[in-house]
Amino acid sequence: MSERGARGSDSMVAPLIGELDLHLFGEGRHRRIHDWLGAHVTTVDGVQGTAFSVWAPAARQVRLVGDFNGWDGRKHVMTVLGSSGVWACFVPDVGDGTRYKFEIHPARGEPMLRADPMAYAAEVPPGTASIVHESRHTWTDEVWMDQRRASQPSIAPLSIYEVHLASWRRSPEHGDKPLGYLELADQLAAYAGDLGFTHVELMPVMAHPFSGSWGYQVTSYYAPTPVLGEPDEFREFVNRLHGHGIGVLLDWVPAHFPRDS
Repeated sequence: MSERGARGSDSMVAPLIGELDLHLFGEGRHRRIHDWLGAHVTTVDGVQGTAFSVWAPAARQVRLVGDFNGWDGRKHVMTVLGSSGVWACFVPDVGDGTRYKFEIHPARGEPMLRADPMAYAAEVPPGTASIVHESRHTWTDEVWMDQRRASQPSIAPLSIYEVHLASWRRSPEHGDKPLGYLELADQLAAYAGDLGFTHVELMPVMAHPFSGSWGYQVTSYYAPTPVLGEPDEFREFVNRLHGHGIGVLLDWVPAHFPRDS
């Protein structure tokens, strides 16, 4: 077997990716690639584990490293799926809370470690690892969602309050640290509601290791910044704002993805 497309002895090809997914992805028409790229806890043939995949079309080889293999990529060499540039593997007995990265071997030069751009959770800075995440959150915002579906946005009132969560309010009794998602939820909802705003717009809240960027150097599109709490706490933040009748908009800045390690 050639080095490109080799399979590690302790991993299997990720089971979540079908031919239709790869076809739509190749055409740039797949609208839910986060459902299969990244890390997803799943069961294969009765074995619980996590399916990993990443798009690295210029790589000679991709290996998976993390807490589960002592960060030794030789134990989990990923498989490339045809000519798609997508590399994948399934690792048994790996689940929620596990840190990982992709070890990218380029055609030239030294291997490099990269966080997962599709990860659902990320390590608190200065750490930069991605984290396997399985949500346990229960949504209770059915009333707000039903009202949104029944509304006519073109004629409904709209007033947006833009906010940078990490600097909006701080806790002096705790070293001036930012408030967490759960602390922010009720306070921000009350503040925006009292002023008559219908929505809050969050400056980039996706994971970003450098706080000085204010979120404009995103490393994982689907992982809320861990500085303010866990992913399910961010879900509850949105849930509570909806409960107060406040919609939530997210700034999304894919053009600001940093290339350094």
